[in-house]
Amino acid sequence: MAATLIEYRHEFAGHCGSGALRDLTEWAGIHFDGRPPDEGLVFALGGALDFSYARSSMLQPPIYLVGRSTDLEDEYLSRMGARFEARATDDADLGWQWVTEQLDAGTPVMVWADIAELPYLRARLSMSRHDVVIVGYDDARAVAYVVDNDRDDVQAVPYENLRRARASTGFPIPTRHTTYIVEWPTSAPDLRLAAGSAFLRSADVMDGARPTPPIVAVPSGEVEVTGLAGVAAFAEDLKEWSLLFGDEDLEAALFALSAFIQKAGTGGGLFRTLQAQGCRTIAAALDYEPARRAEQAALTASRLWTSVAGIAYDPQTEPRRKASHAATLAARLPAAERQLVCTLREAGEGLT
Repeated sequence: MAATLIEYRHEFAGHCGSGALRDLTEWAGIHFDGRPPDEGLVFALGGALDFSYARSSMLQPPIYLVGRSTDLEDEYLSRMGARFEARATDDADLGWQWVTEQLDAGTPVMVWADIAELPYLRARLSMSRHDVVIVGYDDARAVAYVVDNDRDDVQAVPYENLRRARASTGFPIPTRHTTYIVEWPTSAPDLRLAAGSAFLRSADVMDGARPTPPIVAVPSGEVEVTGLAGVAAFAEDLKEWSLLFGDEDLEAALFALSAFIQKAGTGGGLFRTLQAQGCRTIAAALDYEPARRAEQAALTASRLWTSVAGIAYDPQTEPRRKASHAATLAARLPAAERQLVCTLREAGEGLT
């Protein structure tokens, strides 16, 4: 029987991916200007600001949207100069062996886990691409020690729960015991080059120059859109919700809209708040005005998204009235998102 627990500092975070990577970066001893990066900087350096919206009868609730692309983790690790491999297997024993080998060597391990199977979250819906960091295990107690962005303290998770979470076939994709094996660099990259590359990557993703795969696939004839064009299509589609949905589905869609924007591990404002925080950190570190303009554009977009979420959630207002008010406000989103992309491109071009 074996047991180990790595000393590991953790900060509560707005998003699972950027939160896990922030903690891991500090653990690896990587600093910018003598300090570990904050979560906003990690998100911004991921270069994965995006938009994806789907409306489909196969979804329950019938809509889904997200403000980051699927490869934030890979993009951040690459931009930091880390050598890494995201291993996946359907063999649970092999997947656990990958984890324990790293832990026994003194290295914390980032893995995917379905939130519906993690007992401390008490989640009702599946979300299989949730990043957590495993920092230890105890065979005698049959528990793994897990760090989650949504909890302040280390969580003792029974092996059986963790195995189910890592073998999930739930939404949006199977977890397949995905395990990140990372060899961290000894120092941080040049912030100017890393930030410039990340800004341009986010701008390219949003304007379609470098499209990323959609988060979820829907049948032909239903709605699935991405990037800036997707924001405009979403704003138009929202106008039709009162006609498209019955009372029960409309209420579910509005509640989900609010959650996907504000509550579902987005850091607020559909990840735009995190982007603004990262731009602010970069602007201060480099004394760089274009990054300040990008921060302001990200804040404008974030506040608009947050306002849409507030209208969609309002329990005192009748659903069709909520949908109409939300659509009126959402009509301002395409212009705000275009401005955000323009400022990110300007900031990126100036740095590279």
